[in-house]
Amino acid sequence: MGKDVLVFGEIRNGELKKVVKELIAAAAVITGETGGAVDAVLVGAGAEKEASGISGYGLRKIAVVDDDAVADYSSEGYAAVLASLVGEEGYGYVLMGATSMGRDLGPRAAARVDGVMFSDCVEVRIDGGALVARRPVYSGKLFVELTPEGDGPVFISIRPNNIAPAGESGGSSEIAAKPSGVDRAAIRAIVSEIIPLAGGRPDVTEADVIVSGGRAMKEESNFRMLEKLADLFGGAVGASRAAVDAGYAEQPIQVGQTGKVVNPKLYIACGISGAIQHLAGMRTSKVIVAINKDASAPIFEKAHYGIVGDLFEVVPILTEELEKMLQ
Repeated sequence: MGKDVLVFGEIRNGELKKVVKELIAAAAVITGETGGAVDAVLVGAGAEKEASGISGYGLRKIAVVDDDAVADYSSEGYAAVLASLVGEEGYGYVLMGATSMGRDLGPRAAARVDGVMFSDCVEVRIDGGALVARRPVYSGKLFVELTPEGDGPVFISIRPNNIAPAGESGGSSEIAAKPSGVDRAAIRAIVSEIIPLAGGRPDVTEADVIVSGGRAMKEESNFRMLEKLADLFGGAVGASRAAVDAGYAEQPIQVGQTGKVVNPKLYIACGISGAIQHLAGMRTSKVIVAINKDASAPIFEKAHYGIVGDLFEVVPILTEELEKMLQ
């Protein structure tokens, strides 16, 4: 197995995902023990521009793949690029974000090079010369530690907001353009458009702050109140399954076992009782604040801070005070 690490720099809407700097930090943990180097590959439209943004973050070199065949995302095309690069350079490890793209791309690319895939990890380290990847199981109640067998490359997807991002280390990386070697006409499915959430807010899986509402929101229009608070934080709005089932919120922002698993720095639960299904999706949040008028609601058992009160009174006060602080 090679000692070097390849970081997949995911680009969305022409901009590099913030999780990429977290991946660089995770890669440095591995190479700090193996003695290898950290490289990156950026694929798709905007790759060349975004490469310069991470040039000073300790990367040895950055491969830029930006031609018509991979201008838009396709798992076939991107997997071919990754597999080719891993085969040519002999990387032992490939890191990517546990995003929609990462979850789709990682297993296909790993299969092409007879590698192994460790998904949805929250920590990586080298122990006794072997890679150890830690990931939650059973809705976050337990953690398992995975170690690969064999000599094939290890592909690892890492949840956003779990590892402190790398900082600038000075210097600059070698940036080299590379042809994709992909025939666009042979690709069977290409993502032609990604429709962003209303309001331009970040996806709940990547947001540092999430303000979520439950069935107690009573109606869809009341979510505007949560949006105002979330926007002050530069965060996202989430919802419980009960709120989505009631038609108060759209499914893409649903947090929980049947929705999205999130790991923000701050999670504010408004009118959410704390059902097991919902806790499974947000229990690893760094700080949980619960607002509920039922003092015996299960959410308070998991919350770091709790406010017993009517959310329709508490949230406007929080919003008003935060606005004053930001003036």
